[in-house]
Amino acid sequence: MTTKTSNPKFPALIGAGVGLATFLAVALLPALLYGGYAGVLLAGGIFGTPVSASLAVRALIVFGMVLGVTAVGSLFAVSGAAAGAAVGALLRALPAERKAAEKA
Repeated sequence: MTTKTSNPKFPALIGAGVGLATFLAVALLPALLYGGYAGVLLAGGIFGTPVSASLAVRALIVFGMVLGVTAVGSLFAVSGAAAGAAVGALLRALPAERKAAEKA
């Protein structure tokens, strides 16, 4: 019989969830802001400055915002998963050391 905690991927999933929660609490607004700024720069490079409020310019700005949120969110998720996997590996290694010390 296996339990949820015996799955070696479980700490990584928990870490990814914590990373995404941290992203939502800390980095969502700056990701939108800097992604929108990148979209404005992209639109200025393609259509020239000053940019007009046309549909294509707005689409590029929204594309930059979505790209910024996706990139930063995935960075937080992967970092959280890596940290969770590291903590899980450390916790799995501790009981093995205790058993080895008890046998000696």
